[in-house]
Amino acid sequence: MKRRAFAYVTSSVFLALLILSACGGERDADREQASPQSAARVTIGVSLLTRTHPFYQELEAGLRETAAAAGYDLIVNAGEFDVAKQKDQIQEFIVRKVNAIMVSPCDSRSIGTSIKAANDAGIPVFTADIACLADGVKIICHVASDNEAGGRLAAQAVAAAIDGHGKVAIIDHPEVESVIQRVKGFEEGIASTPDIEIVSKLSGHGVKDQAFRTAEDILQAHPYLTAIFGINDDSALGALAAVEKANRLGKVAIVGFDAVPEARDAIKAGKIYADVIQQPRLIGQKTIEAISAYMSGARVEPTVLIPCALFTQTDAR
Repeated sequence: MKRRAFAYVTSSVFLALLILSACGGERDADREQASPQSAARVTIGVSLLTRTHPFYQELEAGLRETAAAAGYDLIVNAGEFDVAKQKDQIQEFIVRKVNAIMVSPCDSRSIGTSIKAANDAGIPVFTADIACLADGVKIICHVASDNEAGGRLAAQAVAAAIDGHGKVAIIDHPEVESVIQRVKGFEEGIASTPDIEIVSKLSGHGVKDQAFRTAEDILQAHPYLTAIFGINDDSALGALAAVEKANRLGKVAIVGFDAVPEARDAIKAGKIYADVIQQPRLIGQKTIEAISAYMSGARVEPTVLIPCALFTQTDAR
């Protein structure tokens, strides 16, 4: 009798364990089906020319707003005008196997080896504001201001400021593709006004203190200078400081490019004649849109140009 009872209990326990084991297995399977592995987020590596300039701060804001809306992660760095530093940043993006790279080159030609390395790694590369001019590299899309048209607008402003005749200087930054286009448009625009002569074109490297020294040299070499075109607002504001130091304010007209707040204040005060306005936030937005389109397999235009406009004292009021 005892053996029968023991056998009954043993069988019952064994059966219960089987049932519990089966139920536990079902719960585990349900848990796995209810929690599928989420898709990996798209990560974009960004290397800007600089993060200190208001233009690039606005461009970065456009990148971040549009990337957030698309659910993309951004890794944002800047070369700060140092192409070697920028190359290291792009190499780090390659090592991290980002899904795409966006770069605003510190040097439009020297950056080519790093972009080629990204090409070889199968990472699509996009440029914003400044194009890559190196041979043998693949850029999916370049988004920028229509800098050549902007240069022609600057020429129109200079011509208006000096009544269509006089001697003009350019404070240049020839390592940068966007500046090359601005200067090309400016020179074409000035060429259509025969009584205006470009007498000097020297680099200020796109920064205020160097542009100031460059403008001082130009003013000393050309005592009858009537206007200066600064390829960005740091160049124009550096030129303004040199003009003021030389007591030639009102005798040398200045036209800049970007219309950052400090330049707008100078235009309102009548110290700078005009600026060419860009839309950096829109450039950032359109760049992320191009990356998104490429990721989805849609056709992407190789170049997207954003229109420019003039900002004068009338606009500053």
